Amino acid sequence: MPRSDRARVNDSASSCANAPLILASASPRRLDLLRQAGVEPDRAIAADVDERALAKETPRQLALRLAQDKARAVMGLEAGAFVVGADTVVALGRRVFGKPDSETDARRMLARLSGRAHRVLTAVAVAAPDGRMASRLSESKVTFKRLSPQDLNALIACGEWRGVAGGYRIQGRAAGVIVDLQGSYAGVVGLPLYETLSLLDGLGFRRF
Repeated sequence: MPRSDRARVNDSASSCANAPLILASASPRRLDLLRQAGVEPDRAIAADVDERALAKETPRQLALRLAQDKARAVMGLEAGAFVVGADTVVALGRRVFGKPDSETDARRMLARLSGRAHRVLTAVAVAAPDGRMASRLSESKVTFKRLSPQDLNALIACGEWRGVAGGYRIQGRAAGVIVDLQGSYAGVVGLPLYETLSLLDGLGFRRF
């Protein structure tokens, strides 16, 4: 490579490394996880995307597409920045449990998960200032004990079902009904840290 070309590549890499970091989410849990890993985003911006599944879309495909869509949506608002987008999907077989829209919906979801193992798929997509994008998927298996009517009532009454896929938060009241977790705890909370940091490092973000 000619010296002038190498200089341009180095300048571009340096510019990328010093670019701001935007979290494409309004989730305080994802922000807390990044901070736990020693990464402080410059801003957090909620991505406005349609989270409904497409026809014949698998849970894995849905999570990856939405994470990428969220990163792209915020890229259009924040040029010259690293952008982290993420999406969490709770799946029982091929059935996707999204964010419940009512207590009745949340109770139905939790009753279906009772006494069974389900998958939590969290995809993360990182966009670089130069337009490159990379994504990864974290898949975990979570098993609930058989929920009694009292368990269900407590999970509903605490209100933690609001705004979360599957109607529960592993870091909240649901921790008392989970009998097994295989995979990434951070991924189930909403942002798999190993995958996120690997993507940021691979795209040239300077963490230290």
